[in-house]
Amino acid sequence: MAGENQSLVTEFIFQGLSSQPRTQTVLFVVFLVFYLFTMVGNIMIITVIRADSQLQSPMYFFLANLSFLDICYVSSNIPQMLVNLLTKKRTISFSRCATQMYFSLAFGMTECLLLGVMAYDRYMAICHPLLYATVMNRKVCIHVVMASWASSLLSSMVISSLTLQMPFCGPDILNHYFCEVLAVLALTCADTAFTELVIFIFSFLIVFIPFLLIITSYIHILSAISKIQSVRAQSKAFSTCGSHLTMVAIFYGTAICMYMNPTSRPPQDRDKMVAMFYSTVSPTLNPLVYSLRSKDVKRALRRAVDRPKSLFI
Repeated sequence: MAGENQSLVTEFIFQGLSSQPRTQTVLFVVFLVFYLFTMVGNIMIITVIRADSQLQSPMYFFLANLSFLDICYVSSNIPQMLVNLLTKKRTISFSRCATQMYFSLAFGMTECLLLGVMAYDRYMAICHPLLYATVMNRKVCIHVVMASWASSLLSSMVISSLTLQMPFCGPDILNHYFCEVLAVLALTCADTAFTELVIFIFSFLIVFIPFLLIITSYIHILSAISKIQSVRAQSKAFSTCGSHLTMVAIFYGTAICMYMNPTSRPPQDRDKMVAMFYSTVSPTLNPLVYSLRSKDVKRALRRAVDRPKSLFI
């Protein structure tokens, strides 16, 4: 079937975000800045967490993994978009589109699961501090991260395989700026009801259930914080949770809007804007939000900056 698909449609043409040359130039600069900031910011967070002995807790282990994931996520779609903004022929081969769709979907799913795990980590730290070190030990954290990656890669394989085995008879104009699964599915010339159902089921399992875990965790967290007598302790607890809640609001709000809706409708410009938030804006804001709101990260950054200076004194 894949061979038949490629004999009918060998490449896709991106409609992109704009067809106006001046607007494309502006968008190129904006997204180049987004990409560079995401790469530098997340690499900085990973480096600081690995180098600083005071940031070796499960919370920062998960944050380092989230930063690595965000680097992978933006690298799966922004470079292609930057190339498309500079060229008149905005095409991508069928095989490259399949690869981009698979990895961008897998990275997005992994981020959903990691954000859910991070919420559970905060729940254990605040609501069950005596059990925290036992339950969230290094071995458990590594296994949870590996399970998140493995389940997302396998889930993306199922969805991508079902989508790509559909017949693509034309048109080949993709109403998006990267090979997003719903946009690709809209170009098939066969009944997509079963594939849409599978996408909805996986969306429920990997997007909505972790979201419910996050909501439940924070209900217990807020209840526990309200019982703390010390204002300083309350402030510290809110500070460690505030960064995570900010990222959850941005990422989950847009992802649920995108994937928990019926997929039978054709892709719209609104979908591209929504996708931009969870695939581009969220990974870019991650280092900014966590570095500004986390006092531990800010102190670690100061130590990292001051360490080279001390060598010359």
